[in-house]
Amino acid sequence: MTGHNSAAAESLAARLLADLPGLAATVTGHLAERLPVYRRLPAEELDGDVHRIVKQIIGGFARGLRTGRPPEPAQLAAIRASAAKRAEEGLPIDAVLSAYHLGAQACVDALLPETDPGEMAVVHRSLLDYLCVAVSEVAAGYLAERQALVGEDNTQNQTMLAALLSGADPEVSARRTGIRLPTAYFVVSAAIDPHPDELDPGVDAAVAGRRKTRRVRAELDRRCAHPALARVSADEGLLLVPCPDEPDPWAWLRALVEALGKAAGAPVLACATHCAPADVPAAARLAAELREVATAFHRPPGLHRLDDLLLEHQLTRPGPARRQLAALLTPLLDKPDLLPTLRLYLATNLNRRQTAGRLQVHPNTIDYRIRRIAELTSLNPTRHDDLFKLTAALAAHAAEGSP
Repeated sequence: MTGHNSAAAESLAARLLADLPGLAATVTGHLAERLPVYRRLPAEELDGDVHRIVKQIIGGFARGLRTGRPPEPAQLAAIRASAAKRAEEGLPIDAVLSAYHLGAQACVDALLPETDPGEMAVVHRSLLDYLCVAVSEVAAGYLAERQALVGEDNTQNQTMLAALLSGADPEVSARRTGIRLPTAYFVVSAAIDPHPDELDPGVDAAVAGRRKTRRVRAELDRRCAHPALARVSADEGLLLVPCPDEPDPWAWLRALVEALGKAAGAPVLACATHCAPADVPAAARLAAELREVATAFHRPPGLHRLDDLLLEHQLTRPGPARRQLAALLTPLLDKPDLLPTLRLYLATNLNRRQTAGRLQVHPNTIDYRIRRIAELTSLNPTRHDDLFKLTAALAAHAAEGSP
């Protein structure tokens, strides 16, 4: 420690130590008053372990002020252990660091009366030295514990996710992992587009993808009151999101998907269904099927439910009818302009001008292509019966994965 003046320091340290119990009580009170997260701690924790470490830290500072030496290893270990405990309790690190600054301010306030500027300069220099060492220990202890907790939580979450997807008894799995089951889950299958950095040849695409994945996971944790079970990669995700206690849970989920897209910095298309924990396997299969359908039909990013894809989902189920429907479009496959035109013409509700604008061609070109589609398939999109059959054929064609 620097700037040590033995005579002044001895006197100042004695004053702090003489009032150590009262000063520790004052600081503990300040924590509860000024930092809401400390106020939410149980009273026995605040008056017990927290008060005890506050007393140790003030005492350690006073002894360092008197001797001019840095904190002893035992005191540094106590600081690190206390920070680890705060991390385990879930207190944010900014609040933990603020607690040390409140304690420092209390020491200054206690010594300020009857202390001349020269002596206060000694206090400030010693206090800064002490805080520099203490804050480093706080950060090290806190982060080490958080990393351990995150690793443990992730292992338990992945174990629980795998158990639910396999159809294992949810209650038994919950007891083994220590995870509290919600009444119901949203089961979400998501497709995540590349972030611009992933497409930049000057950027490592794998690194950019990992950054995107971390942002998505962090946003998911931030938005969910209860932990979600998630398997997320750079291009897709399977999420089991506990249904929230909201007036409109589906509106909440829609907002969550939008937030995940913003966090990813890329469009996110998500398909979801709702189920009890025991029904997760079937719900996960349905969500994946819906995502395949939504992708095949070029649905926009955002949330899609079974209600939004009823016709497309039903028409794309395997079987001889699907193959026969898809075959209706075979005459168009060697004409590269016709199938995209038909798809867009139906998507714009038969609006030839809007279709032409999207394809950047003249509306008369659209009229010509529609006539060619009718000639080749014997199905005219402007006739109601043929329109329904063409819509079904497009769905079947997409599901069959035709070129």
